[in-house]
Amino acid sequence: MTPQQSVKEVLRTADCVCFDVDSTVIKDEGIDELAKFCGKGEDVKRLTAEAMCGNMTFQEALKKRLDIIRPTVGQIKEFLEKFPIHLTPGVAELVKVLQERGVAVYLVSGGFRSLIDPVADLLSIPRSNVYANRLKFYFNGEYAGFDENEPTSRSGGKPLVIRRLKEQHGYQKLVMIGDGATDAEASPPADAFIGFGGNVVREEVQKRAPWFVTSFQELTDALKVQK
Repeated sequence: MTPQQSVKEVLRTADCVCFDVDSTVIKDEGIDELAKFCGKGEDVKRLTAEAMCGNMTFQEALKKRLDIIRPTVGQIKEFLEKFPIHLTPGVAELVKVLQERGVAVYLVSGGFRSLIDPVADLLSIPRSNVYANRLKFYFNGEYAGFDENEPTSRSGGKPLVIRRLKEQHGYQKLVMIGDGATDAEASPPADAFIGFGGNVVREEVQKRAPWFVTSFQELTDALKVQK
């Protein structure tokens, strides 16, 4: 059995699938779009690209980007009202097929819970199945930092979330799907990693992934081969 066939087999028999969000479940990088909305787009985009290539620790990159944006409660609210969610084609069907098979679906992201909860709602994923970063605000709504205790706020955070999910729920076959370096490093403890390049292809992820897809339809088709 080739490495790709092994991953397909794990997906077909999975009891849990974890998705990255930015550039995977949705077409955009949420932090870049929020930065653009707050007039800080170019500075933050450059840092995001560096972080994705593994040039600095995730927490360093997150702190630097947020220190540039400093979003207020009002800006987040306005952003959510004005900026529609762009789901990646095929992801809603894939999530539905997984859920119909009794597979637990989670969103595990280095992005912000306030931007990701609405994505979960759209896909009928319980908000309790979202692992993401929490922004902190002062009483007047000004930006006050982020919760540095959230595992997703630092390098190695996604493997930690996945290890905890396996320990708490006893998942035997857990699959991680994502476009970035932090997703690839989540396997192990994830039993399989599927690289996703439907929105952006990251070369190092393509190299590391035993199965790399550019369309969610490929995963849905693989599931439908065998019920």
